[in-house]
Amino acid sequence: MKILVLGSGAREHAIITALLREEPRHTITAAPGNAGIAADVPVVVLDATDAEAVTNYAIRENVELVVIGPEAPLVAGVADALRTRGIAVFGPDKAAAALEGSKTFAKRIMDDAGVPTGRAVRAGTLAEVEVALAEFGAPYVVKADGLAAGKGVLVTSDLSAAREHATYWLEHGSILVEEFLDGQEISLFLLSDGHTVLPLSPAQDYKRLGNNDAGPNTGGMGAYSPLPWLDADFGSEKEFVQQIIDTVALPTVRQLAAENTPFVGLLYCGLIVTSAGIRVIEFNARFGDPETQVVLPRLVTPLSELLFDASTGALNGREWPEFSTDVAVTVVLASEKYPETPLTGREITGLDAALQVPGVTVAHAATARRGDALVSTGGRVLSVVAVGASFREARARAYEALGHVQLEGAQFRTDIAARVG
Repeated sequence: MKILVLGSGAREHAIITALLREEPRHTITAAPGNAGIAADVPVVVLDATDAEAVTNYAIRENVELVVIGPEAPLVAGVADALRTRGIAVFGPDKAAAALEGSKTFAKRIMDDAGVPTGRAVRAGTLAEVEVALAEFGAPYVVKADGLAAGKGVLVTSDLSAAREHATYWLEHGSILVEEFLDGQEISLFLLSDGHTVLPLSPAQDYKRLGNNDAGPNTGGMGAYSPLPWLDADFGSEKEFVQQIIDTVALPTVRQLAAENTPFVGLLYCGLIVTSAGIRVIEFNARFGDPETQVVLPRLVTPLSELLFDASTGALNGREWPEFSTDVAVTVVLASEKYPETPLTGREITGLDAALQVPGVTVAHAATARRGDALVSTGGRVLSVVAVGASFREARARAYEALGHVQLEGAQFRTDIAARVG
């Protein structure tokens, strides 16, 4: 197939890497891409949120499938424009993408579908925030209602910090104050064609900046897959996944279909296992980052088939995707002063040595070429991914590879998947 992948991060690089493993080879283009992606496939200068520009390019180049990586093009309605012109696209229309674009909309859908989630109050003024914070008590959970690039959520026991976070995000729109949910978090991706869902293998990510979950929330500092502890808690991974399909994914997809906003694409379920049962923390409308970097390397079923069948309403009757028994671990290398004010434009070296470590790939998140030099262009710069037969092997490979990479002031966690396996 001729496939266009929209996006410029490590998630998109991981998607492209998975597609490049397939035989026969696809013709893949990325827009706008990054330095790492450009080393693997052609990239075009294209604003991924410009529906008209993306559609015109796809028509001109006879693209057969468009895969939308980040959330911004979805919320901008890029998928709508492509579908109107008869182009298969993996990603929901603007109306269904509100599942991620508006936390208030997501909570309403969950309530109407009977999906288990935490209590939440929508607030438009600081006075309303104060009442909600007092009602729920500490730890306080304050979330921006719209897209916030992974930085809109604050969980804190400091009331003044909760007020400050709320005050900042109220300038951008309404916010949600939610009850605090305690337990193990799980990310589960499900492919949806608007009616049928098929699951991928669960993963767990690490949202805090520092070891032992210290520091501020980030877009994600690492992840691993599979989750062996699901066997003890739920009998098996398959039993856990089936429970989520029955109680979360299908009710949500059916509710959206009933409202004439069918969800076609990747339903990301951010889950937490509490003492009272599984609850949904959030939905996203696309592949998660950095979890994609550990889920797709384990995928045996051709990714292109799954994406195309979801995009064309053909998932019904397909078997669940097959995954290898290997373990995958990713560690994110971030810039100095990330997440608040990352310092960029610094040279990155040592990648060739890192890639010599067995089982290692590197997904570029924020890189560019400046002459012969590779430089950082954002907060999360690289995802070092390692696959191995065990958690010990995968972790050792990831950190060995990371030891070769040099970036002034770089930050990374040293405890990714340390307590697993």
